[in-house]
Amino acid sequence: MARQRCNCGVLLAVPNGAQTFCCPVCYAIVVCSNNYGHVPPAASNNGYNVPVASNNNGYMVPAANNYNGIPNNYCPNYNRTDYGHNNQQPLWQLPQLLPLSVHGRRRAVLIGICYHGQKKSLKGSINDARSMKNFLVNRLGFPNESVLVLTEEENDPYRIPTKRNIRMAMKWLVQGCQSGDSLVFHFSGHASQVPDLDGDEVDGYDEALCPVDYQTEGNILDDEINATIVRPLPHGAKLHAIIDSSFSGTILDLPFICRMNHRQGYYAWEDHRVSTAYKGTSGGTAICFSACDDDQNSGDTMAFTGDTATGAMTYSFIQAMENECGLTYGRLLPSIRNKICEAHKRLYGPCAPPTSQVPQLSSTEMFDIRSKPFVL
Repeated sequence: MARQRCNCGVLLAVPNGAQTFCCPVCYAIVVCSNNYGHVPPAASNNGYNVPVASNNNGYMVPAANNYNGIPNNYCPNYNRTDYGHNNQQPLWQLPQLLPLSVHGRRRAVLIGICYHGQKKSLKGSINDARSMKNFLVNRLGFPNESVLVLTEEENDPYRIPTKRNIRMAMKWLVQGCQSGDSLVFHFSGHASQVPDLDGDEVDGYDEALCPVDYQTEGNILDDEINATIVRPLPHGAKLHAIIDSSFSGTILDLPFICRMNHRQGYYAWEDHRVSTAYKGTSGGTAICFSACDDDQNSGDTMAFTGDTATGAMTYSFIQAMENECGLTYGRLLPSIRNKICEAHKRLYGPCAPPTSQVPQLSSTEMFDIRSKPFVL
């Protein structure tokens, strides 16, 4: 038997003389090396090496009450050259969470983080992830086995929303993606901003998602999110992201932002390509609904239900999808905004100041939002 390493990083025993083998983890067909007995180096996974877990028998499980603060505007663990990965450590073996391409062409990753034990914890983020799963599975027909949920309350340690597990989940979302696939990425939790070091941001700041262990492991920057779930999309594949967090207007680093004034009936696409860095796909389409603009805040509230905390963006998105038929992007975005404004007025009364949370739409391509139907 010879030792061979798949591109996903798993090390396997393969019969001598075999020309190819099928990886039982990622199902890829790999050409065998002729250097039997020599272990090829771990693959780079689109330029990112994932470090091996350092404790808890290979799992990264957050310790209770180990976080004391709010999302930082600066992440000391962040390294621009490798997006926080340690290239000296071996590739972390991805677990066999779900079979790929077995349940059709629809797949989703849903993340809800309440940051239990932290000063600025949230109450509705886990509810958001569960509500989104219920909507996708029971209303839109997504296979239950093709929806991966990460929250602090999961029993499986691979489904705790640590930085490593979120990275793994994002890779799983696009792994083996083909033309005709429909992918969903949903995140409800904290986000932050850090100074932009490569000149690809109009406002001079990168946006970042905050994993449950962000204080020790750092955040996940929009550059990495784009490289992981946007850039690999092949022709004919589509990704929809719903991001329920502050500073989220350009959280996927998509090149075009839709600036819409639905009261006056016009919209315009704003070009955010300010450098030579490519922020598009490999032929597919990525579209993101964000809870607010990059300089705004969002939060969870009981204003919608009266007794259960939810993220305003997640709740309004699901309500608009359930209650309106034949939605276009040009109708969906105003509907979400109107529902948030109405909840804001119920919360603060008729003299409420204008809400500082205005959901945004961004995309890898410009299109007519009035005529393009919204389909997950």
